[in-house]
Amino acid sequence: MATRDTMELKEDAIRAQYDAALALLTGLDHAPRLAKAIEAAQAERSPGIGTRPRFRPTTPGLVTRPTTRPGGVRIVERIEGAGDGLVTPAQASVLHALRRGLAIALTMGESFAAASPLGELKKANLEGRLPEIKRAEFTDLLAAEALLTLFTFANATAFLLAPHLGATTVEVGTVEEVLTDNAPLALQGALWELDQDIALHASDDARLAATVAAFCEALMERLAQRAQTAPRLEPFTSASWRVEADGLTIAGFKPARAAKGGAITMQFKRPHEVVGNHIAKYQSLRLAKMLMAYDFDRKLNPFAELGGFIFTFMGDGKPGTGKTTLIQMMAGLLNDYCKVAGYPFRYQNFSIDQIDSYQGKSGQNAKAFIDAVLDPGVIGFGTIDDIDQVAGKRGDRQSSAGQQEVTAVFMQAFAGAGTVVRGNCTFGMFSNYPENVDDALRQRAGARFLVDGPQTQEDYIDILSLLLGKTHAIPLGDHDLFAAQEIKRAVAASFDRHSKPQEDGLLEVWEATVADLGPLDTIAKIGRYLKAIQQADPRFTGRAIKNITDAVKVRAMDFELPDDWMDQPDLFLFKPYDEKLAMIQSLMTPITVDMVIQEINRYADSEFRYADKSDEVAIEAMVRDYQRSEEAKRRYLEGKG
Repeated sequence: MATRDTMELKEDAIRAQYDAALALLTGLDHAPRLAKAIEAAQAERSPGIGTRPRFRPTTPGLVTRPTTRPGGVRIVERIEGAGDGLVTPAQASVLHALRRGLAIALTMGESFAAASPLGELKKANLEGRLPEIKRAEFTDLLAAEALLTLFTFANATAFLLAPHLGATTVEVGTVEEVLTDNAPLALQGALWELDQDIALHASDDARLAATVAAFCEALMERLAQRAQTAPRLEPFTSASWRVEADGLTIAGFKPARAAKGGAITMQFKRPHEVVGNHIAKYQSLRLAKMLMAYDFDRKLNPFAELGGFIFTFMGDGKPGTGKTTLIQMMAGLLNDYCKVAGYPFRYQNFSIDQIDSYQGKSGQNAKAFIDAVLDPGVIGFGTIDDIDQVAGKRGDRQSSAGQQEVTAVFMQAFAGAGTVVRGNCTFGMFSNYPENVDDALRQRAGARFLVDGPQTQEDYIDILSLLLGKTHAIPLGDHDLFAAQEIKRAVAASFDRHSKPQEDGLLEVWEATVADLGPLDTIAKIGRYLKAIQQADPRFTGRAIKNITDAVKVRAMDFELPDDWMDQPDLFLFKPYDEKLAMIQSLMTPITVDMVIQEINRYADSEFRYADKSDEVAIEAMVRDYQRSEEAKRRYLEGKG
C-alpha cells in the first residue's frame, strides 16, 4: 500500500469559501444535460411559503445580502419550506453539513489546482494566452478537478451527517447528472439532482438526513468508478488531507467513515479473564468476528446471507456467574477490531432506569435504543440487562404499563414483519431469572448462552489466581494456569455433554424416543423427537425449530476467522462483498447429525429449565397466597370471637 503524506486543509481557507457555498445553496440556475427532471420535484415547494427571505433586517443603514434570488434550484428554501415555518434542528444540521461540505470541496479544488499545472493553465486561459498544445491537458485537468471536488463534497457531507442518522434509510438510485466540464458546473449539476431527490423522498426530518446521505453515497460510488479511468488525478490520489475541526481525513476516492459510536466507558475484559462459560465465550468470540464481516457499501453481512448470523441471543445463569464479564469481553473485542478497521462502533445498554412513569415514554426509550443499534452505518452491540425486570410478561398484573410497552417494542424489533437483519449488529438479553421473561419474547432469542460460571476444580483455581492479581507472593503450586480455558478443547467437551439432554424432563422424552426409534440418525427420526418434545412442552413451537436450525447453521460456520484478518483489514475486511462471501464459504463445514442433536438438546434443555423454574415460582407464589389467606382468616375469626 502506498504511503500517504497527510496535509492539513486550513480552516481559514475553508471558512473563506462559506459565502460561495451558501450562494450555491441559496439559488442557482441549471438546465439538466444527462438526467431528467422528476415530476414531483417541479411541484409547489410548500403552500403559503413565498420566495422572499423569511427574515429581513429593518435596521437603517445595515448592509445585507440582496433580497432577490435567482430562479431554479433553491435548496435552502426547499428544506426550510418543508417545515411549519420554523427551521428544525434536523434541517439546520443538514444545511450546515451541506454548506460545510461544499466549502471543503471548493478548498480541495483550489488545493489541487495549486499542486498541479491547473492553476497556471487557468490563469493563462483567463488571460487569453493558453497554447493550443496545452488545451488537451487543460481539459483533462478540469475534468479531474470536477471529479475530486464532487467526491470531496459528497464525502465531507456524508461524514458530517453521519452522527445525525438513525435507522431510516432511503434509496435514491443512480446519480445521473455527473458533469466534468469544470468544478463549478459539476457542483451545480449535483445540487440540481440533490434538490430533485429531496423533493421526492424527504417527507420528514429523518428522511431528509437519510436522503442527503444516500445521495452522497450514490454520488461517491459513481465518481469512484469514473476515477478508475480518469487521467491527471495523481496529486489527489497519492496524498491525503486532514480537516482537524471535523476529524475528517480525505484520502483519494475512499469514503471517510465517521466514528458515530462515541467513547465507551467500560472496563473491557480479555478472553482469558472469562473463566468457565466455555460455549458462551466461544460463541461471543465468533460473533464479534462475524459482525466485522459486515459490508458498509452493500449494507449486508455475508454471514447473514448464508444463514449463520446470530441477531439475538439470551444469556442466562445464576447471579455472579459472569454475564457482565462476558459483555465486557465482547464489547472490548468489537471496540478493538473496529479501531483497527476504522469502523464506527456503537454500544448501547437498555436497563431498568429507562422505564418511565409517563405513558408511552418507556416505549419511546426502547425504540430509540433499538434504532441506535440497528443503524446500518455502524457496527452495533446492544445489551438488555436484567430483561426479566425491564420487559413485562403479557397478562402479568405485576408488570407496569411501561414494562408492557417495552415488551411490545422488543418483540416487533427482534422478529416483526418489518425486521431486516443486515448483520451489522446483535442484541444480547441477559437475566438471572429467564423464566420470568415473556415466553414469546424469550423465544425471539435465536441463540442461548448458558452462563454457568466456573465449574471444574481447574476453573476455580484459575479464577482465584485471576482475581487475586499479582500483588502477592503466594506460589501457584501444581497447576497449569488457564490451560483449562483453552477454548477449542473446552468447547468440544461442552458440546459433547449435549449429545444427551441435561434436564430431567427432557431426558425422559429422549429416552422414550430412542427406545422407540433407535438412534436418531435420519431427519424423520429427529422430526419425531421434536414432536415428542412439543407434546411434553406446548411452548416448543415452530419458532423454536427455526432457532435450532439457525444454531445448526452457526455450527456449520464452526471456524474462527483468522486473527490476521482482523489485525490486517486488507486481508479480509476491506475486500469486496462477493470476495468476502467466497472466502467464508470456503471455510464452511458440512452439517452433521451430531450437530443437529446437540443443538436440539441445548435449546430444549434451556426451555425445560425455564419452564420448570417458571412453574415452581408460580407454585411457590400460590402457596404463599394460600398461607396469607389462611392466616388472615384465622386472625379474623379470633378477633370476632
